[in-house]
Amino acid sequence: MQFVLTLHSHLPWVLHHGRWPHGSDWLCEAALDTYLPLLEELRALQQDEVAAPITIGMTPVLANQLAHPSFAEEMEQFLAQRIAACARAPREFRASGDPELAGIAAYWQERVHRMQRLFGDLDGDLIAAFRELEDQGRLEIIGSAATHGYLPLLRREESVRLQLLVGYAEHDRLFGRPPRGCWLPECAYRPRGTWSVADDTGETRAGIEEHLSAIGFRYFFTDAHLAAAGVPLGTYADIPLGAERFDAARHGGAPPRGATPRQSPYWAYDVARQGDPAVHALVRDPRSSMQVWSRYHGYPGDGWYLEFHKIRWPGGLKLWRVTGPALDLGDKRPYVPGAAEGRVREHARHFASLLGGISSEHAGAGDVIVAPFDAELFGHWWFEGIQFIGELYRRLTGTPGVCPATASDHLMRNRTTHRLRLSEGSWGTDGDHSMWLNDGTRWTWERLWPLEDRFWSAAPRGVRDEAARTVLAQAARELLLAQSSDWQFIISTGAVADYAEQRFEFHCQQAERLVAALEDGTPESLAGARRDAGVLAQRDDLFPNVVSAVQSALTAGAPVSLP
Repeated sequence: MQFVLTLHSHLPWVLHHGRWPHGSDWLCEAALDTYLPLLEELRALQQDEVAAPITIGMTPVLANQLAHPSFAEEMEQFLAQRIAACARAPREFRASGDPELAGIAAYWQERVHRMQRLFGDLDGDLIAAFRELEDQGRLEIIGSAATHGYLPLLRREESVRLQLLVGYAEHDRLFGRPPRGCWLPECAYRPRGTWSVADDTGETRAGIEEHLSAIGFRYFFTDAHLAAAGVPLGTYADIPLGAERFDAARHGGAPPRGATPRQSPYWAYDVARQGDPAVHALVRDPRSSMQVWSRYHGYPGDGWYLEFHKIRWPGGLKLWRVTGPALDLGDKRPYVPGAAEGRVREHARHFASLLGGISSEHAGAGDVIVAPFDAELFGHWWFEGIQFIGELYRRLTGTPGVCPATASDHLMRNRTTHRLRLSEGSWGTDGDHSMWLNDGTRWTWERLWPLEDRFWSAAPRGVRDEAARTVLAQAARELLLAQSSDWQFIISTGAVADYAEQRFEFHCQQAERLVAALEDGTPESLAGARRDAGVLAQRDDLFPNVVSAVQSALTAGAPVSLP
């Protein structure tokens, strides 16, 4: 069987919206912990001539930030601050009688210096580094919706199209080729049928796969329960700023008694309507996914791995190990890098064996094992996770019955005839929309839905009128940023909810002001709105060709004209 490891990379737009703790430092920390170490590991695998055909999803809003000149400046300052903290710590620990922690601080100092050198060698251009690996055939980069908007809950079909059209065009602009695959935000899917989310509507809506097919995407990922191939794994909601993680202790870890999957998760399914270009759904394998998601029953909870939650301030250094899952932070023991590396090798060996066992058990009843994860789980939440990936691919070269492949490679080599109608839902808690639409977040949708209506009513005038296009462009950017699924997720987890509410309110207010000027349409109103749009564009300056996507969204999903 082929093995498709997929890493979904995403952060909301945080550039120019402060630094610490939830502004650009959030982005820089992800780059230091995940994106740079991943590039380092992929380069090491390439040097060792080890195939590692990872499928990497990078949302357009994240890619725009990593490609932005401001990111390189912020990253350099962030690295300098972290290096200074590493330099101070050993002296302070020795003075306080903690020589063991002083040694760990020295370990961090070497590591951060190494990442700083790598960042310099790449000229601060992470996008170009990933693009080069794809050009060399080492990996596949897939796209997503523009700002990770929660597609099934958007009120207007035009809004769904705009999210996907911008995502498709921006991927082509930044990575030099249109994407074949699409990471549906939160793996959220809606089939064709009656949309009854809002009280005042009951119209028939297109299935998400219809939009994907019309725009040019050819596959996406789905959770097993939507294909009736398992039960919801859910999200781990206690992680600050919300990284989706399966927690077996919270969600049971096993199907309910008597529950039998009706479909195999080990096939790719064609979910397109008859007559439309094929769109395939790749199904998350519950067995292999649980082994990495669960902090209690999976690898990340091992006592020798770095403890994420205990951090030394100032400086942000993590110096302790998990030690035990039920221990208070005060009882955590110092981190031992060499011992953690030994556990990585053992876990990589175990995971390769698990994949081999799945392949043997399902020979003839499937041809692919799909393991999709948040990229930030590796390196950021699970510090040793990047090294685990490298060790895994080295192990897979000698694992019978398992052949690593990108998602596109698998679909090209295995022309599936399996067809399936997916259920509605997501990979969130309980497998439905409730993490994003609940009593605590309904107000956000009641704010967004009328804004969508107003925007799409005013958009035709903005497209036609040269004087209004600057206003339309920034109104579209602010609407897309307000639609980010991150805001509802953060509110639902209870972690820094005030930040998410403020960001959501800001983008809604700016979009409403600009849309009001488009509705008014007078020269005076548009002139003032153009000035406002220019100021906003200095802060939220992404998606340069968004007006072209708005025009395509208005014409029933015609493919966007790529720049």
